[in-house]
Parts: sequence; structure tokens; C-alpha cells
Amino acid sequence: MRIAELSRNSGVPVPTIKYYMREGLIPPGELTSRNQAQYAEEHLRRLRLARALIEVGGLPVATAKRALSAIDGAGNVRQALGKAQYAATPTRPHNLEDEDWEKARAMVDDLIEDRDWQIRPGAPALVNLLETVAALHRLGQGGLAGLLGHYADAADILAKAELREIARHATTDSKAEAVVLWTVLGDALMAALRRLAQENESAKVFDAPTGPPAIGSVAATDP
Repeated sequence: MRIAELSRNSGVPVPTIKYYMREGLIPPGELTSRNQAQYAEEHLRRLRLARALIEVGGLPVATAKRALSAIDGAGNVRQALGKAQYAATPTRPHNLEDEDWEKARAMVDDLIEDRDWQIRPGAPALVNLLETVAALHRLGQGGLAGLLGHYADAADILAKAELREIARHATTDSKAEAVVLWTVLGDALMAALRRLAQENESAKVFDAPTGPPAIGSVAATDP
């Protein structure tokens, strides 16, 4: 297919396709003349992947490129998972190791030890978790930090289900592609579902009527 057809089939404008090529997110097509190139189904697939990571997953172009490299150089699924996670997880700056940081460190260390999780010391997600828990303590929200076990329960369930689904793919390449997608789009999926669940639960907890409405009253319809 020509680049115009690639654009139609993917929904990505031609200038964006050319930009992705310059940035190395998708490979160039096969030249058929000086100014013409042909593109195959693998180009369309890669373009859809790049678009999903950037537009749905919210990754910057450079980060998406690193995440996609996890597919190209993956020797096995765990290697692809590690590369995708490290590429797609922006590490928050760490500048302060105060009392609240030490509290966070103790909580997270206990959590990992109790669950016998195999975590590399320099994992970006580990640093981000420590910074998040420390920030909650600094803001007087230790109760939220105390919910860490519940978050871990949910994460355990999701991780096991995701890895079972990834294992269904037949080849290492397709498994690696699934790893990248679930790593990035799974975050977006979980964030959306969590917010919907919060909206539903808040309606039950905070807006639940305490008795029958007064005669002639009109219920509020807050957005």
C-alpha cells in the first residue's frame, strides 16, 4: 500500500506518519522509486501500536519509541516486560529523605517482603511508589497510605490475569507486543475504571438519602 492508503487504514494523517518514521517509531517503507514507497501490513500494525501508546496511553513520542523497542529486542517475555516497564515508567525526582520517606520505605519494604515479590532495587515503579507513599504521609494522609495492602491485592489479581492472557499468544514477538500494550494501556484502563468506581461509590456513601424526601422537594442533579 502507498502512504495515503496507510493513512486511511490507520486513521493517522500522512504528516504524522512521516514524523513517526523520522523519530524511528515505525520503519520506512520499501522504495519503489525515488519518491514512492510501499508499505505492508506490519507497517499498519506498528503504526496502530504507536498511535495507541501515544494517543491512548499518553506516552511522549520518545518514551513510546523506547517502549516499542521492547518488542524488537525481546529475547523472552520477562525481558520484554522489564524493558517495557522501564521505558514507559517516568521516574519522579527524588530529593528528600525525611522521616516520612523512612516511613514509606518501611511500609513498602514490609509489603514486598510479606508478599515475596521479586523486585529489582532500581525499578522505576518502586521509586515512584516510595515517593507516592512519602507524599501521602507529608500531607497528613497516612490513612490512604495505609490502604497499600488493598492496592497490592488488586495489583496482584490484575498481574496474574494479564500474564495468563499474554501467555496465550503463540510467538515471542506477539507476547512481547502484548506485554507493551498491557503495560501502557493497562494503566489507562485501570485509571478509568477506578474513577468510575469512585464515582459510583461516592454516590452511595455521600449522596445516600437519610430518609424519605420532603414533599415537594426536588433532587439535586449535580454533574
